[in-house]
Amino acid sequence: MKPLSQTVAQIPASGIRKFFDLVSEMPDAISLGVGEPDFVTPECIRDAAIASLNAGKTSYTSNYGLLALREAISEHCETRYGVKYAPKSEILVTVGVSEALDVALRAILDPGDEVLVVEPCFVSYKPCVAFAGGVPVPVPTSAETDFAVNLEDLKRLCSLKTKAILLSFPTNPTGAVMDHAGLQAVVDFCVEKDLWILTDEIYDRLSYDAPHVCVPSLVGARERTIYLNGFSKAYAMTGWRIGYACAPAPVIELMMKVHQYAMMSAPTVGQYAALAGLTKAEPDVLSMVAEYDRRRTLFVKGLNQIGVECALPGGAFYAFPSVKKFGLSSEEFAGRLLTEAKVLTVPGSAFGAGGEGHVRCCYATSSEKLEQALERIEKFVRVL
Repeated sequence: MKPLSQTVAQIPASGIRKFFDLVSEMPDAISLGVGEPDFVTPECIRDAAIASLNAGKTSYTSNYGLLALREAISEHCETRYGVKYAPKSEILVTVGVSEALDVALRAILDPGDEVLVVEPCFVSYKPCVAFAGGVPVPVPTSAETDFAVNLEDLKRLCSLKTKAILLSFPTNPTGAVMDHAGLQAVVDFCVEKDLWILTDEIYDRLSYDAPHVCVPSLVGARERTIYLNGFSKAYAMTGWRIGYACAPAPVIELMMKVHQYAMMSAPTVGQYAALAGLTKAEPDVLSMVAEYDRRRTLFVKGLNQIGVECALPGGAFYAFPSVKKFGLSSEEFAGRLLTEAKVLTVPGSAFGAGGEGHVRCCYATSSEKLEQALERIEKFVRVL
């Protein structure tokens, strides 16, 4: 029998998955592992979905997505960040941001093209680059610099084969953000080297201490940026699987070709739900973000009080405490914390360069559970 794909076979399994499998066998465990809101999708969004079903709106939409949704996305981008995209030619509705990233990479990469991937980062980024025929080149960041991109690292790692850089601020797993000046310097570098910029800004609304900096709004960025976003996090719509990409028309046209053949269109009911999210759910979003902010303060303060060093993250809903002083690798620490204290975290090593020595804790769970988790962690680290 002919061999299977070596490209896929050589990609390691997700460093997150085995911990989720373990916690499924522990009904009394507290999970700080899954990056998912604990809120139910707002009622106005659910009502819109039900209404669309009752009205019989169950057919395919345009490959690009519902025009009304694309128009709402365009208005949203312009109102919040001052970036205007043409609804008919510069916006593509996708099956979550995951598909948006996949089709974006396949639209711009040829075999052997290199992509600078800023790490620590979401676990799918490097595999997606490889699946598209590209070569991921990790760009490490560290807690010492608040996980911001170092321009010297970009200069050192950029080569004649480099075609793009992949950014994500606020960042999963660190919660890191970058300010306007820092991101403008990255954009200036990309202009100098003529690189594409892919920016995953799914956590844009979860930016607590300063306004979010939208990459395509920066000088020189829009014409070379593929802006990715969606509804999973801020709108508590993870299972609805609706994301979108905004970019210059020639890029969106190629992305649509891949999307057209692989997916046809994003779920119709999810698109009507997302439209309601943009037009009706702003009070719900603000309420959820305020609650995440409260939990952020509670949990990070609690970690530091029990001797687990953790900087206050500027965005997303993750804390990324250091466990270096306990003499265990991040995987050993997370494994023992789960088996001995029944608290699920994710080892930082799962997220690439700069992640070792940390664990990711998602605070998108109730304050009561966070307090219980802190009590269990305190008992565990006392033993260490």
